[in-house]
Amino acid sequence: MHKGFLETDTSMSKSTTVVKLNNGINMPLFGLGTWQSKPEEVKTAVTTALDAGYRLIDTAYNYQNEDVIGEGIAEKLKGGKLKREDLFITTKLGNILTRPSDVQQSMSESLKKLRLSYVDLFLIHIPVVLKKQADPKIVFPFKDGQLDHDGPVDFEGVWKEMEKLVDEGKAKSIGVSNFNVAQVERIMKCARIKPVVNQVECHAYFPQNKLEAAMKKHNIAIMAYSPIGSPGSAAFTTIPGEAPLPVLLKDPVVAGLATKYKKSPAQILIRNLLQRNLIVIPKSVTPSRIRENGDVFDFKLSPEDMTAIAGINKELRLLKFHMMSNAPDFPFNDLV
Repeated sequence: MHKGFLETDTSMSKSTTVVKLNNGINMPLFGLGTWQSKPEEVKTAVTTALDAGYRLIDTAYNYQNEDVIGEGIAEKLKGGKLKREDLFITTKLGNILTRPSDVQQSMSESLKKLRLSYVDLFLIHIPVVLKKQADPKIVFPFKDGQLDHDGPVDFEGVWKEMEKLVDEGKAKSIGVSNFNVAQVERIMKCARIKPVVNQVECHAYFPQNKLEAAMKKHNIAIMAYSPIGSPGSAAFTTIPGEAPLPVLLKDPVVAGLATKYKKSPAQILIRNLLQRNLIVIPKSVTPSRIRENGDVFDFKLSPEDMTAIAGINKELRLLKFHMMSNAPDFPFNDLV
């Protein structure tokens, strides 16, 4: 599954380190996440990342920033130094469109905004379908403090439409995000085209070891969002009445390793996941941090230090998405 990863560190980079997906396509192992990136900031983030050697850009219909990301990609392609085939662009199915009849609409709108004829990877964002609103810009409709879901997800019907996108050349690969093991198994039972990744929260406090083991049975790669603990997502991590969550970036083990390797805590956490052969997409809109996050290919954590990081596992899911916990297929009631 993995193509020569980290056997010779000096030859590895953000641009060349890849994972071979179960359909034979190579995907960069490192990229830029854009969740909660404001439109006025994300274009600069994308162009900075591409200039710094990033080749994987991750976005989604729900993020409502695809149009500005498309501008950044177009600008760099027009410059002539990059070709479309150099890039790996991921987007995701809108939750107000997570039904068989709406998959094509979600993809068409995303491609138009991104100014692309295809995406490299298209994911079911989360197994929750929300009610459409009169205003299409309302992608997260609320009712009585919870997201206004529209009943159970038609997993089989949606996946069949996802497969058609591959047939039509609109997506090179398809996959899932925020799926638990049972939900992935349900897709596998009906799949003509297998999901290539499951994008989930994954970091040292929540390393997803059980999920990773289950995905390996199907050669499905783990794509890790919030790899440094999602410090900017308080609205999704804080539940009223609960104690404050520990801050991963301030963990003493991580801090000690940062001092030892002369790297930042974020770089230690990113490197840890890369050495586990997981796809990592840290989010930032700060140019200096984008460059710093990618500066993780000039050192290697020792086996002992990898074990030390494994030892701080708290099985702590930070992003609980409590506002959709009443949905019939809410995935996080399952332990994995």
